[in-house]
Amino acid sequence: MNKKENFTWQEKLHEVIYEADTPSGKLFDVVLLVFIFLSVIFVMIESIKGLNPWIYDFLFYGEWVVTILFTIEYILRIVSIKKPSNYIFSFYGIIDFLSTIPLYLSLIFVGSGALVTVRALRLLRVFRILKISRYIGEGNKLASALKESRAKIFVFLFAVVILSLIAGTAMYIIEGEASGFTSIPISIYWCIVTLTTVGFGDIHPITPLGQFIASLIMILGYGIIAVPTGIVSAEYSKNFKKVPRVNTQSCYNCNESKHLDDAHYCHNCGYSLNVEK
Repeated sequence: MNKKENFTWQEKLHEVIYEADTPSGKLFDVVLLVFIFLSVIFVMIESIKGLNPWIYDFLFYGEWVVTILFTIEYILRIVSIKKPSNYIFSFYGIIDFLSTIPLYLSLIFVGSGALVTVRALRLLRVFRILKISRYIGEGNKLASALKESRAKIFVFLFAVVILSLIAGTAMYIIEGEASGFTSIPISIYWCIVTLTTVGFGDIHPITPLGQFIASLIMILGYGIIAVPTGIVSAEYSKNFKKVPRVNTQSCYNCNESKHLDDAHYCHNCGYSLNVEK
């Protein structure tokens, strides 16, 4: 177990950039999100035709400022981690890279500046600001509940498919092509749309018997929507206490995350956490 407590400037910078459980980390992510929003808004406004020329000039220079800031941030993320490849080839590392290079590419390839909208994917970091990642244990419980419910849900969906086949075929026979039910697949499509209470209205029954069956399918649809929710909820309640709570702590040494709330050392390599107490 690593007992080191004299943290280097890289480790302190890592605490600020990679984590959201400290005041400085929260501030960094909030500022980052502000610039992300500004960048996306700049690109959206720039796509509008007929605005005053000075607006386009302002957006152009503004986007360059944002791009340079994100370039600096990307470099800082690389230098503030012991194994840069762990970040560079991670999901967020790839997203950060893809969201930084488009404007530079626009100097070479005309029109590629529009690719800057990929930066919107970085808004996923908002979950760190809102501390939703602190409740990742709840997400694990939900995933576990879905996994435990998969057999029941599959049987239920299979029953719904059979019902749609039967009802769709019946409506094809009852309504016919004159009402828009030109084939059994089209009739099954109508049944699924009606059963899920979507109701596009592109096809509808006109005969009394067809309208009666449609009414039964509509009422049945409400119950069908509720069944999967009940199945998952029942499994979720069983697993309520099985997953421990974790936070946003990220290890400087190996970039491992998902540490327990009270963890002082990395569960993967044993490196000391909590630079900012």
